[in-house]
Amino acid sequence: MKKIWTVFLTVCLVCGLGACRNNTPKTPEDNRDETGETTPDKTEDGEKESGETKTEEKVLVVVFSATGTTKKVADKIAAIEEADLYEIKAKEPYTDADLDWHDNQSRTTYEQNDKSARPAIGSETISLDGYTRIYVGFPIWWGEEPRIMDTFAEAYDFTGVTVIPFCTSGSSPIGKSGQNLAQIAGSGNWLEGRRFGGNVSEADLKAWIDSLK
Repeated sequence: MKKIWTVFLTVCLVCGLGACRNNTPKTPEDNRDETGETTPDKTEDGEKESGETKTEEKVLVVVFSATGTTKKVADKIAAIEEADLYEIKAKEPYTDADLDWHDNQSRTTYEQNDKSARPAIGSETISLDGYTRIYVGFPIWWGEEPRIMDTFAEAYDFTGVTVIPFCTSGSSPIGKSGQNLAQIAGSGNWLEGRRFGGNVSEADLKAWIDSLK
């Protein structure tokens, strides 16, 4: 009987030591893998904590398109970049007669010949907070950006934003339009602009966008 009692006490002592060992706080050495290297702790979903937070860039595409041609290009850029789209619309919409560049008396002829002209924007204002890259698209009128684009550039603060002009035209280059807008805005990092035809492919646009990065 005494021998049985001794064995019972021994078993209880061994079990008690095992429980204490399991409750001992883990040390950095307890995270070592089979190679002896220390591995990071895991989150609740089993993923390793990298200690780095990836921030997604917020992109905006701004476009003015009196006939819809530039808007088609802007839509493609927005899709490629998964960007927000803001369309500038004139408070007084442009008619076909207004756009007649053969007519020296047309509205756009007067506006383009007057660098101080600032046609009113009818679209609601947009906040640029959080955007780090903004594409700005427009047609080429009389060799330059439409004056309503000057209205836009003058109205917003582009501090901390990379601005990328692009335009559409039959053959006219973008010229100094991007430089004009940058000077009028007075803020932001304005890159050199690019001219596209109205039927530019998504592949060509993506190649251009990738080259900017």
